[in-house]
Amino acid sequence: MSSESFPTFDAFNIAELRERARARLPRGVFEYVDRGTEDELALANNRAAYDRVKLVPRVLRDVSRIDQTTQLFGTPLSMPLAIGATGGAALIWYDGDVALARAAKDAGIPFMISSASTTPIEQIAAVGGRQWFQLYPWENRALSYALVDKAYALGCEALVVTVDTATQPNREYNFRNGFGIPLRFNRRNVVDVLTHPRWLWGVLLKHLMTTGLPRQANLPEELRTKVTQNPQIGAAFRCDTLSWEEIRLLRRSWRGIFMIKGIVSPLDARQALEEGVDGLIVSNHGGRNLDSVVATLDALPGVLDAVGDRIPVLIDSGIRRGSDVVKALALGATAALVGRAPLYGLAVGGQAGVTRALELLRSEIARVMAFCGCRNIGEITRELVHGAPRCEIPRVELADAIGD
Repeated sequence: MSSESFPTFDAFNIAELRERARARLPRGVFEYVDRGTEDELALANNRAAYDRVKLVPRVLRDVSRIDQTTQLFGTPLSMPLAIGATGGAALIWYDGDVALARAAKDAGIPFMISSASTTPIEQIAAVGGRQWFQLYPWENRALSYALVDKAYALGCEALVVTVDTATQPNREYNFRNGFGIPLRFNRRNVVDVLTHPRWLWGVLLKHLMTTGLPRQANLPEELRTKVTQNPQIGAAFRCDTLSWEEIRLLRRSWRGIFMIKGIVSPLDARQALEEGVDGLIVSNHGGRNLDSVVATLDALPGVLDAVGDRIPVLIDSGIRRGSDVVKALALGATAALVGRAPLYGLAVGGQAGVTRALELLRSEIARVMAFCGCRNIGEITRELVHGAPRCEIPRVELADAIGD
């Protein structure tokens, strides 16, 4: 069945794509994509932070031409957006990682390949376009470095090191649903799968007839294990020994753009700047790790105070509307990353669904810019914001953080 036969084009916002994705996916798969951790405070706070910030429009400006293009690391983007790294896309749509990469390429924005993806990095990189590689450093550093070298050889322009997963997050719903990768079936999730025939035929059986059950394709054989159901998953995706020394080593060995993802503290932001990173991503893992973590939009001003305009600062977690992107840019972010939004589109219509999600965000950004009197990205400034979050860190602490 072609992707065009699915009802993506009558979805008028990301929330509607989300509801269609909920209907199409088995509960275990949908909740893996959609939910947070523990009491889901971080998930709610990410959204609440955007809702608290209001915009103060400027009027009587000629906004007949809206230009969303911007520059990131010296290269143009068609809009201030990128698709963030997400694992398990092949559980949502057959060949889902490739569909995401193609949609990003067509949209003129970067795509971040996850080291936890269920598609080999070689297949995703073959799509072309601007591609970044996201790394969860493993305890076995030699294996990590081998994967990093492969990403560089395949043309990934940036390495993004995720640093906010020191231990296994407590995603209780995965245990309750019996969900893991590779899939293991029990009485509960078999019923769940059988009551979602489009997913059964269009995703699961396609995998069984070709590549087998989806699994972490880029993990070395000795690390391939379930990543959500078994407590031993931490052996593959957590790294409780990761330190600034490791960041220094990776920075020296990587010959392209080097970013850190998972920064919310101004102290860590300043330290990262001293270590020579090229960019930061203010992220709390989409509310999927520490449940009491600060919302990323609330953390953004403090991070920007710490690094100034010396490096690009991107943001993710909680973005559902184009207005969210404009608010983040007004507060100083260079660009935003979206993870769940394109996955909802992917679940409903494959590459066409991802394209629809990106089109919705693009049109919303343009509309909000016009209402605010902004003709280009450079005109989106802090003066547009009412109720801006603050994150005050004593300067002496920032100074003391250097060299820790």
